[in-house]
Amino acid sequence: MTYLQLVYLHLATVLPAFLIGTWLLLNRKGTPHHRLLGKVYMVLMLTTAVTALFIPALLGPRLWNHFGFIHLFSLLTIYTVPTAYLAARRHDVATHRSSMIWLYIGGLVIAGAFAFGPGRLLNRWLFA
Repeated sequence: MTYLQLVYLHLATVLPAFLIGTWLLLNRKGTPHHRLLGKVYMVLMLTTAVTALFIPALLGPRLWNHFGFIHLFSLLTIYTVPTAYLAARRHDVATHRSSMIWLYIGGLVIAGAFAFGPGRLLNRWLFA
């Protein structure tokens, strides 16, 4: 896949994940609708994270000439999604809640803010 194809795939998963994640955080928990959308959200977030690992960092310091600091949010996501899922399965609401909040804030809000930073592709697309 080319760089742009990976970016498009990444955007195709992260945009609905952001919308679904926002809806899940703002609405009633524990309903069948919440559980179904939660599973969709988790799959989207994992797909987003894995896709991001294949997109090379073009700005800032890089590890192995590929990974940048923003890739740490992919690792956060890959760890947090199974943690949250397993917590929900064992009815550990506190762990599930905190994991999902960390996932949303770290994996979507903070990583998304970095993605719009100066010199980044999204910044150029939207503000140039």
